[in-house]
Amino acid sequence: MQPKLGILTPKLIPQIIDEAFQLLMNPGVKVMLPEARNLLADAGAIVDKAREVVFIPEDLAREALKTVPLSFYLYDKKGNPTIRYGGDAVHFDPGSSGVNVLDYGSLQHRPATTQDLIDVIKIADQLSQYDAQSTALVCSEVPKEIGDLYRLYLVLLFSDKPVVTGSFSSQTTGTMIDMLAIFSGGHQALAKMPTAVFDVCPSPPLIWSQFGAQNLLDLARTGVPAEIVSMPLAGAAAPITLLGSVVQHAAECISGMTIHQLAKPGSPIIWGGAPAIMDMREGTTPMGAIETAMIDAAYAQVGKNFGFPTHAYMGASDAKIVDAQAGMESSTTAMIGALAGINMISGAGMLDFLACMSLEKLVIDAEAIGMAKRMLDGLQVRTDPLAANMYEEIDFKGNFLKQPLTRRLIKEEQYLPSAVIDRGSIRRWQQNGSPDIVARAHSQVQGLLDAYQPPDLAADQVAELKSLVKAAARKVGMEALPEFEHY
Repeated sequence: MQPKLGILTPKLIPQIIDEAFQLLMNPGVKVMLPEARNLLADAGAIVDKAREVVFIPEDLAREALKTVPLSFYLYDKKGNPTIRYGGDAVHFDPGSSGVNVLDYGSLQHRPATTQDLIDVIKIADQLSQYDAQSTALVCSEVPKEIGDLYRLYLVLLFSDKPVVTGSFSSQTTGTMIDMLAIFSGGHQALAKMPTAVFDVCPSPPLIWSQFGAQNLLDLARTGVPAEIVSMPLAGAAAPITLLGSVVQHAAECISGMTIHQLAKPGSPIIWGGAPAIMDMREGTTPMGAIETAMIDAAYAQVGKNFGFPTHAYMGASDAKIVDAQAGMESSTTAMIGALAGINMISGAGMLDFLACMSLEKLVIDAEAIGMAKRMLDGLQVRTDPLAANMYEEIDFKGNFLKQPLTRRLIKEEQYLPSAVIDRGSIRRWQQNGSPDIVARAHSQVQGLLDAYQPPDLAADQVAELKSLVKAAARKVGMEALPEFEHY
């Protein structure tokens, strides 16, 4: 009985797919990695070496797409299958790769630090609304060359949940996979029971850079799930029409999946993205715009037509502080993503076009996610008959509170939010100092940070992880890693 949103008509979906295949031949796809071009050429694609453009026939691409797994699980460190990619399963994780945090006291955006990322991880670890962690922040005190593996290092130390992550260069991808393998019992075990997915981004329009293509090959060959994050920018790096952007998104995903499956058929890969419209007045890329959410819902519907696992960046806001705009944009797009049945929805906690993370917004967004998940549960038949038996001995009085059934079913029928959401009387609110939602969220943040307990990790695994990261840090001139509590 899960309610669903279908934004495309049945007639439009095959037309979008047909035009996406047309783009693979005209104008083709720019593939800047020679090895990837050679894979495509050996499979029957036509290659213009001088321009690094590959023309991919539809039958070649369709044959490659046949080997894409239609579902797979992500596992936590304890070996539990906690996230299902595939079908209409819906999960959420915080936004990723923010460079700033919103300071609660000053309302200023400042560069993120190690402690900021640790705080995000601790909060997301304790909130059940978040099914996975993300490498949410780029730590400013760490060299850029190891920024990607360092943030994964912190997630692995402070949480058992699966991770949505990504590398910044082909030089670090292998090390990050080695880090994950420490807790999985080796690389083969990691491939069999993956604990993370890696974002892989084409460059719009229709370009696979050397790094992006190399990432596809490396992830395919190791069996670690790849998540294509296609980013058409409607009106700038993609057609101005929303449907035109959906067509470009499909072409970029199909071409990436083709390269990936040619490298190793059957490796898991996700039809995902982070598209946006372009606000022509400001020159910005609003992630909270309704049109951005419409592109997301539409491309997910196209991916589901193939049967592929799906992902999107939703639940974020372009506001600069946690205000009414932030709540409106984040909750609206999170609900749209949930109703679209998108398997992983990233973006919670984020402000300022995904550049800034707010701890207070992270806990507020968790409540919006809780409501979205309750919506997905739909109206369940919990009694038979539906209501008639409940009126026995009521005698036209509102005495349903007395019924054992009411007490038994209350938590199943209703989503009961935390104290972040105010459902008390105005008298109680005034007695508590008349706090707004941000103040209540800040109190929740403090409570979660105080209550946090680190995962029980084997000492030898922690030592091996530290050794890997320290070695990577020394290579870029960093002699000592930042110190922090617990480790």
